[in-house]
Amino acid sequence: MSDTAPETLFESPWLGLYRIGHWDFAKRPNADYCVGILAVTPDDEVVLIEQYRIPVQSTVIEVPAGLVGDEEEFRGEELSETAARELIEETGYKPGKIELLLSTPTSAGMTSELTHLFLATDLTKVSEGGGTGHEDIKVHLVPRTELREWLKKKEAEGHLIDFKIHASLWAAGM
Repeated sequence: MSDTAPETLFESPWLGLYRIGHWDFAKRPNADYCVGILAVTPDDEVVLIEQYRIPVQSTVIEVPAGLVGDEEEFRGEELSETAARELIEETGYKPGKIELLLSTPTSAGMTSELTHLFLATDLTKVSEGGGTGHEDIKVHLVPRTELREWLKKKEAEGHLIDFKIHASLWAAGM
């Protein structure tokens, strides 16, 4: 493992491009981690979100997720606290229980970012959700027994399906 400091090729407040040796990679200057949340309601529904993602020019079906430490007021926040806050912000559901499922590189050849996937249960609806002012998030409650077919239908309609759905379901043993 190399401890070589990266050379900065480009950096904005939100994204940087760096080089170590012969390898170029991206990272966020203000956050090294992100969280994803597999949220399951007391009625055994999986809480998913849908939003348009500019880099892929498509709507994406995802688990609720967010960056860790990208907002000044939340710097130093525990990963589980960020996960719980993002779940409320995006979906309106507050978890009664939240547990870490796995931590993994987001895309090891592209970015230094690590993703931490959580399972959130004992959910209580506390707000409308939908994200912050600049987000346009649609919330879906999908019965877990119908999830595979629902995702296939969404994919056939032209939506992209984020891999974190499958990874978190596998890690939760569902």
